[in-house]
Formats: sequence, C-alpha cells, structure tokens
Amino acid sequence: MDQDQNAPLREDVRLLGEELGKVLQGQAGKGLFETVETIRQVAVGSRGQGEMPVAKLRELLDPLEDETLLEVARAFSQFLNFANIAEQRHRERLRRQHARFPGDPDTDRGLRQVLVELKNAGVEGEEIRKVLSDLSVELVLTAHPTEVTRRTLIRKYDQIADLLTELDRPDLNEEEVEDLRRLLREQILSAWSTDEIRRERPTPEDEAKWGFATIEQSLWQAVPKGMRDIEDELVLAGLAPLAADWVPIRFASWMGGDRDGNPNVTSAVTRQVLTLARWMAADLYLRDVENLLADLSMHRASEELLASTGPSQEPYRLFLREVRDRLRNTRALMEARVNGAVESEGEIYRTGEELHRELSVIDRSLRAVGLQAIAEGQLKDTLRRLKCFGITLLKLDIRQESTRHANVVDAITRYLGLGSYASWGEKVKQKFLLSELESRRPLVDSAFYQSEFCTDEVREVLDTCGVIAEQGAEGLGAYVISMARTSSDVLAVMLLQKVAGVREPMRVVPLFETLDDLNNAYDTMSALLDIPFYRERVKAGQEVMIGYSDSAKDAGFLGAAWAQFRAQEKLTGIFREYGIPLTLFHGRGGSISRGGSPTRMALMSQPPGSVAGRIRVTEQGEMIRFKYGRPSVAAYNLEQYVAATLEATLLPPAEPRPEWRAEMDRLTQASVRAYREVVQDDPALVSYLRTVTPETELSRLALGSRPARRKPGGGVETLRAIPWVFAWTQMRLMLPAWLGTGAALETGLDNAPETLRSMSEEWPFFQTVVDMLEMVLAKSDTRVALWYEERLTDDPELQRLGIELRSRLARTVNALSRLTGRESLLDNNPVMRWSIRVRDPYTDPLHLLQAELMSRLRTREEDPVLESALMVTIAGIAAGMRNTG
Repeated sequence: MDQDQNAPLREDVRLLGEELGKVLQGQAGKGLFETVETIRQVAVGSRGQGEMPVAKLRELLDPLEDETLLEVARAFSQFLNFANIAEQRHRERLRRQHARFPGDPDTDRGLRQVLVELKNAGVEGEEIRKVLSDLSVELVLTAHPTEVTRRTLIRKYDQIADLLTELDRPDLNEEEVEDLRRLLREQILSAWSTDEIRRERPTPEDEAKWGFATIEQSLWQAVPKGMRDIEDELVLAGLAPLAADWVPIRFASWMGGDRDGNPNVTSAVTRQVLTLARWMAADLYLRDVENLLADLSMHRASEELLASTGPSQEPYRLFLREVRDRLRNTRALMEARVNGAVESEGEIYRTGEELHRELSVIDRSLRAVGLQAIAEGQLKDTLRRLKCFGITLLKLDIRQESTRHANVVDAITRYLGLGSYASWGEKVKQKFLLSELESRRPLVDSAFYQSEFCTDEVREVLDTCGVIAEQGAEGLGAYVISMARTSSDVLAVMLLQKVAGVREPMRVVPLFETLDDLNNAYDTMSALLDIPFYRERVKAGQEVMIGYSDSAKDAGFLGAAWAQFRAQEKLTGIFREYGIPLTLFHGRGGSISRGGSPTRMALMSQPPGSVAGRIRVTEQGEMIRFKYGRPSVAAYNLEQYVAATLEATLLPPAEPRPEWRAEMDRLTQASVRAYREVVQDDPALVSYLRTVTPETELSRLALGSRPARRKPGGGVETLRAIPWVFAWTQMRLMLPAWLGTGAALETGLDNAPETLRSMSEEWPFFQTVVDMLEMVLAKSDTRVALWYEERLTDDPELQRLGIELRSRLARTVNALSRLTGRESLLDNNPVMRWSIRVRDPYTDPLHLLQAELMSRLRTREEDPVLESALMVTIAGIAAGMRNTG
C-alpha cells in the first residue's frame, strides 16, 4: 500500500486525537492533558527506537494520585477506541476504492474476482447459478463475553464514524467542515463523559436484546443492501437473474438458548427471549409496511389484488392496511406476553409464510401492471428481509451439555424400575433409546414430574423441551450437544424431544470439541449412520459442529487445527458415501486460538468438498460489532461470506499431498507434546496465570451472563476458553495462540525444510496457520509480559516459568522467520503492521498501569477508584488488541 492510500487513515487518527485533546483540556484541565501528552510522547519516542519505555513511564506514573491514574487510563483507552473507528472507516474507504479498482492487490477479494476466476476456470454460468440458488450461509450470533464496550458507547462511536464519513466528502465548504468538526467534538465529549464500565452483569435477556439491536441498527439495512450489491455483481458477470427474493444468508442466535455452564439460562428465559424476538420482528416489519403504505399510492392493480380489496383508487393502501393491522395485533400480543399482561384479541401472523404470501400478492400485482421498477424498490427489500429473518427475527439454538440429558434418561429409567441408564453400556443404551423412539406409547406419565426422581435439574431439561414443543419450529434452529462423545448422546436428545411432545423436532447437532472428541467424531457419526432409523431421520441433511475453543485449550493451536481438519475430512467422506448432505457448523471466535481468521482464508483452508454450498459459523463477542455493527461494513462481510462459500464449493483447494499429511502428523505430535509440557505438566502454570495475568480480576468485569468457570476452584481445565485467551492477551504473551507451534516449526525446519516451505506456499490450510501465527506474534511483546512478572511476583518458580515462556515465544518468532524468509513480522502486510505500531504507544501506558493497579488492589480490601481504573485498562487493552476472544 502506498503513502497516499494510508494518508487518510493517518489524518483521521490525528483529527480524533486532536479533538480528544481539546476535550481533555476542557473537562479535566490543562494539567491532565499535559500529563497524558508527556506519557504519550515518551511511549512514541521509545517505541520508535524499538524499546519498551518501562523506566521512563514508571517515573511519570508512580507519583500520580489514584484519581489521576483513572483519568490517564480513560484517556489512553478512549484513544484506542478512536483508532479502531478510524481504521474501520479506512477499510470502508478502501473497499469503495476497490470497487473502482478491483485489481488492487492491497484490498480484499470479493465476489467480482471470484466470478472472474470461475469463468477463467471454465465453470459454466448455469452451474454457478445452481450453486448460488442453493447456497446456505447461516451466521450464529453468540453472547460470548469478549465485547467489553458498553452499548451506549458503541452508539456514540458509530455516530463518530458517520461524522468521519461526512468529512470525507470532497464538496464541503469551510463552514460545513467546521460544523462537522463541532458535532464531532460534541460526540467525543459525550463519550468522555460516559462511564466506560458496565457496572452490572448482563442477564441472558440483555444479551439477546444486544443481538436484536445489531439487527435493528445495522443488519436490517445491510441484508437488502448486500443483496443488491451481490445482484449487481451477478449482472456484471452476465449471469441470469436469480429469484426476486433470493437470500442465501440466515441468522441464528445462542443468546438466551446457550445453557451449557450457564445456570442463568432457564426454560423461562428461553421462552422470554423467543417472545422478545417475535415482538421486535413484528415492530420492524410494521415500520416497513408503514413506509410501503406511504409510497404505494398508485391505482393500477392486478385482478388478484382487486379480488381482495374490491374496486378502489388506492388498492395497495387498502390491502396494506389489513397487513398493518395484523402486524399491530402481533406486536401487541407479544408485548403482552413479555410483560405478563392481558393478551389482546385480533388476527395475528403466526408464520413468516403468511406475511410473505400477502406481500407477494402486491409484488405480483405491481409487476403485472407494468410497475416492476416499484416492485424492485422497498417491497423487494422487505421480502428479502422476510426471507432472511423470518417472522421470528432469527432462529434460536439450544445448547446443553451431554451429561445433563443422560441424567434425565437415567431418572426416567429408575422411575420405571428399569435400572440405572447411567450404568448401561453403549449398545444397551442405544437399544433402549431406539426402542422408545420407535414406540408410540408415552414413555412417562404425569406422576413422574411429582416423583423424587424429577429433581430440579431434570425438570429444567424437560421444561426446556416443553418450550420447544410450545414454540414450534419456525423460531428454533439447532439443538447443540456439547461434549458429545457417543451416538447415545444424540439419540437421548431425540427421545427427550419426543417425551415433551415436540411435533417438529429440532435438528440434533453433536459438538465435537476436545482433541479426543474430534479424533473420535468419525466413529461416533459412523455408529449413528449404521442405524436405519437414524439414517431415515437425517436423510434431508445432518449438521455437525466443530469446536475450536476447547480443542485449542486442550491441545494447542496447531494440534487442534489439524485435528479439526482431519475430523472434517472424515465426516465429509462418510456422509458423501451415504448420500446425506452435511453442514459443518464452525464454532469460531475472534482470536486465532479459537479459529478466528478472515472469512475467505477460513473457508478456503477447509478440506476440499467440506463446504459444498453450506456453511454455519458462530460470530462471537467483539467480532459482531467489528463485522456487523455498521450497515456498510456488514453488507461487505455478507458478500464476503457468499463469495468465499461459492469459491470453496466450485474451486476447492487441492487435496493435501501425502508428504504434507505425514509432516503435519509429525508437527502436531511435537506441538501437542510441547504445549502440554507447559499447560498440563508444569505445576507452576496455573499459579502463573492467576498471579501474572489479570485472569482473577476479569471476574470483576461484568462482561457476560455466564460464569467464567465451569466450577469453582480447580485448574486450567475448569477455566472457560474465552477468559483463558483473554487473560494472556491482556499482558501480551498471547500464549494460547502459539505455544507448541514454535517447537513444531523447529522440528519441521530441521528435518524437512523443503516440505515445510512447499506447505506454506501451496497448501491453503497451512498458509492460514502461518499467516495467523504471524499476526498474533506481531501483537505479542515479551517486554510487556516481563513488566507484569516483575511487578506482580517474586516467586522463583513463577519467574523460572516466565523465563521459559518468553524463551519459547522468541524461538517461535525465530522459527517463523526461518520459514517465511522475512526478517520482520508482517513485512508482507503493511496495513496490519501500521495498525499495531500506531496502537503500541497507547497500549504501553495501559499495560504498565494495569500491572501497577493489580499490585495495589491485591494488597487492599476494596478501592472503587482503583477498581474502576483497572477495569478501564482491561477495556482499553482489549480495544488495542481487537481480536481478544
């Protein structure tokens, strides 16, 4: 990227910094502004010389009062958030430029390039159309707690981004520029005057509302915009148009449905969230219909429409008033249910198909009387929204841990006098479950629910299945079984839905997440497919979820990545043999140790044939805001998913060579061994984590509704994958993303360097491993990590481990450099390199402040000011690192 392309980004960063400085002077006084500026200049100067300015920064920070430390932390944290705004705006700017100059190598690959490559590869247009017609991309919004920024601040940041967009206009005069600068200063002042820290832990309903807000404020506009952009690309490529309401993208959610390890998600919560979604959907469609009412004033209409309205000068308005009334009734009913009020009378929409059928009458009428251009406007957008979001806004997944289901079946068999299901072997369990699934008689009577066997935990699982039965299939997605290990785990959930009287059962999706589970996934699914009853039930399609978080925590990044690849290969093969469509559901996060990577890179690194026109992916934590928080960014990312899924389906990567497979087996053996030497075998690791990183302090931050630990106390195995990653990121050691990988690369470079280089140059899977490793290593910093250690411990054992970890990190960087031939990290990615460098002078003071605050707080009972300052540093560093979880 040349200087001219980067100049607008630098100008936006300078502008926001300058305006923040003015706000600081006005609100906190010139003294604080000068303190912040001195600290910033020291950090900038030292970083420019390649140093971590610990001593100089300590001299500046140590004399400051607690209140001043809080304000300093807030200033640097705000700047990092503003840098994120500027960078995101710059990416939008580059994407617009990319539309004008699609050959620019510094911008992302879009649908236009994919269609050109397909044409060059000889893929016929009809084949492309067929794949696109059946394409299915489902994005699952989850509430994993890595989004530390408060919703109220996100709204202010969006307004700042809008003002930067306005300032980009070349036709502004001086007065208009000054007005926009004034509005910008007002928003920065408003952000500065707002508490950054969420003081109360959100409920699952709160988390669901955040997901709904993303739809209302961004995706509601982004989906039709993205579809028009995609449609334009298809026309440009000379492809015949697809169906008018074609939308290959759907949205689902885990917010209010994911009860694995979260006792706050109950059957009552799930029912409430489903009702809230229906309420929000009715309200959004009502807004659309009221806009259509205002616009569709014409009198020419088809016989079909007039048969409903009778003769009229404004038949469309007459027809739409009835639609509006039904939507109002639907909204009022859902509002009453949410609030526990008296339910109103009146005809409502029970399914999306009912609303779609009525709007389609208008669509056909407009086209029949020569008003196609009007049909292609707002009405088409609404029909596409309906196809995407349905009448329920999104589909809610249910997730529960496998042993909870087994415990319910065990309670039932003991109640029936059949013995303990828990003590049976797998074949006996299968036989019982299949017999009951095929039986027409009820398994239990009402007396079971009053018996001693129906404990609170048992009742909760059955009540959840009862909610599934009462709500119907339209608002529900997948029933995901975490820690699925056997075929009986899947059959048990199918039986429990039958026990609850579910008429249209949710599809049951096993989640394979640990290294052993991934390695055994083929055997588990093979055993199920050997059962004729099961094959018949899933003949239309099977979904399997691949876990990234726990497998990486269990085996390290490289070992987990290879296990995920092989599991997908084997699963794709066996379902192909049976002729059953397979959808792989990727449980990814933002960090690379949890599967995070750019969309195309992620999909093209999958095994050939595993995408096959269908993909389901979680979008987690802060990535929801970065990818879908603004309509233009969201529309771009939706196009990326469509383009990447199309490319991975029709131009899949080649099969990895046998020598690459053999080398990956050797690499992962070395990687897993080196990873577990530290994480599982070194007794100092847990103490180091809790002493030197802010892992313990993270529990003070009201990030999400789910507890940070599966159970109190315990070691690494009890810690959830997200705080595990988050804690190491805060002190820049980034351990989960690289530990073990350096040892593997050293082994490969010493024994088979040419094979390793051919893998990194020609195999998309390994290219992704190398590229993402390089990015995370560029964000790591041993000097920052050392400061935490020096400030927070004098234990010789912890110091010994710290020396070893930093040594391993340095060796990993050296091994990567030997492989790529690049002296400096990210030499091939100047935008990312600049992004990291511009943040370092602002994260450095926050790191030093955080370690100092942790030290002070650990010697005091309570100190609200220091606690607030610590929480600000956590949020600020998360903003600086971006892909934290």
